[in-house]
Amino acid sequence: MLLVSLSLGALFATHSVAESQPPAGPAVATAVRIENGADLAKLTFDVTRPVAATSFVLSTPDRIVVDLPGTDFRIDPRVGAPKPGNDKALIASFRFGHFAPDKSRIVVDLAAPARIVRAQTVADGAQSRLVIELARTTRTAFDAAAHDSLLAAEAADNTEGAAPVKQEKSALPLIVIDPGHGGVDSGAIDNGLVEKNIVFDFAKLLAAKLKASGHYKVIMTRNSDVFLSLAERVRIAQDSGAALFISIHADSIYGAANVSGATVYTGAEHATDAEAARTAEKENQADAAAGVAANDAANGVSDILADLTRQETRTYSHVFARTLVNYWKVAGRLNKNPERAAGFRVLKAPDVPSVLIELGYLSNAKDAACLTSPAWRDQTSTRVAAAIDAFFTVRGNTFGAEKRAAPTATALDAPAQDK
Repeated sequence: MLLVSLSLGALFATHSVAESQPPAGPAVATAVRIENGADLAKLTFDVTRPVAATSFVLSTPDRIVVDLPGTDFRIDPRVGAPKPGNDKALIASFRFGHFAPDKSRIVVDLAAPARIVRAQTVADGAQSRLVIELARTTRTAFDAAAHDSLLAAEAADNTEGAAPVKQEKSALPLIVIDPGHGGVDSGAIDNGLVEKNIVFDFAKLLAAKLKASGHYKVIMTRNSDVFLSLAERVRIAQDSGAALFISIHADSIYGAANVSGATVYTGAEHATDAEAARTAEKENQADAAAGVAANDAANGVSDILADLTRQETRTYSHVFARTLVNYWKVAGRLNKNPERAAGFRVLKAPDVPSVLIELGYLSNAKDAACLTSPAWRDQTSTRVAAAIDAFFTVRGNTFGAEKRAAPTATALDAPAQDK
């Protein structure tokens, strides 16, 4: 078996696991060890106090999910990334984090079907350990267990995020800023960077600038490191009456460190190119990464009705995408093909103009340096805010108000003096 141990040592030395009384606040996980064989595997988390665990399995892809009361994971998320050179191991990768209010989750990606031997806290004196033991099983047995889990999930609705935000009607357009990923779903991890943190920092700054302008109402889909399903993000935009939805992400491509620059995506049934299709497929796996059972059942009646407004909405989305590209190039680098389209689930709202921005590539050293630079973040978020101003100010009309200006496919250029 392969044995790996990771502890944060002195960094979290203030969190004692030997206190006679349970500490206030959530339990804290301070280290994790993995024993990863072909037929048996075990994850052991050191926790500051016992936690009650429930577990289930999901297929397509094969996963083990362990739910806990709100637990603070003080562990580098990179420890769960796939490890090359251990192709016969039962565990392919794992991740952990907040899933919903007062609820945390561990998701284990399987290289082969496995059953849960146990998922429970073991006390050893003052030390507590959450032990997750797995054993290889047959495909038939695993699929049967996954089917039972799916039925239970459909009955209980296991996507437990924050409730959609209702907004009072306002003369100001409402902008929804969506920091991608969050909680148990870290997104891309590369060059020592974690996507969910990078995009959250950018989204907070953009939202603050828009609010400070006094021209918009602004809400963020998440205001902390929590998980939200893709459908829930769309529902927030629709229920709040958003005039524009902007989802913020950062990409990564293994083995293509030369690929760089920002890309702006709009929604479409068919991808404009192979790279757009790859990006959409990856971003659409966010729910699976968080251990959410797939539920892609389409509502035919809803789709037919949505077609009445979808075409107009997509026109507005393309206008903003092109405008944003024009403004972005003043302050930041663009991908060689910066405007693309694909079937992103988070861009599915038929009545809300929506775009997804990939700020850059974590896998590219120059992009990584920019993404962590406060100066770069300030410059590019200012340009995004300027593009939003241009989009919402057309011949004195305001998109998102009672009456919209007639849509046009022409992008709004950045002012000549800014070029």
